[in-house]
Amino acid sequence: MIKHIVFFKLKDRSEEGIQRTAEILRSMDGKIEFVRSLEIGVDVLKTERSFDISLTAVVDSLEDLEAYQVHPVHQEIIKHMSEVKDSAVAVDYEV
Repeated sequence: MIKHIVFFKLKDRSEEGIQRTAEILRSMDGKIEFVRSLEIGVDVLKTERSFDISLTAVVDSLEDLEAYQVHPVHQEIIKHMSEVKDSAVAVDYEV
């Protein structure tokens, strides 16, 4: 299994902006058949070094991760995130 984790820092760091983006990310849940689990977390500390939102997706293989990257539902999310994110970092590892 592969765990795909992304942290997002948003341009609009208001509570409303963060919650709106978290809901958009959550809208992927159940729409990409090979994503075994999807978890979206919102930071509670709100420090300068904090990222605002985390996304954790679990897939069975590197091939599924590659398919996730190009899936139409994910591509729509990427379009939105490219407009609202200030920065993002990611890690992908085998479980």
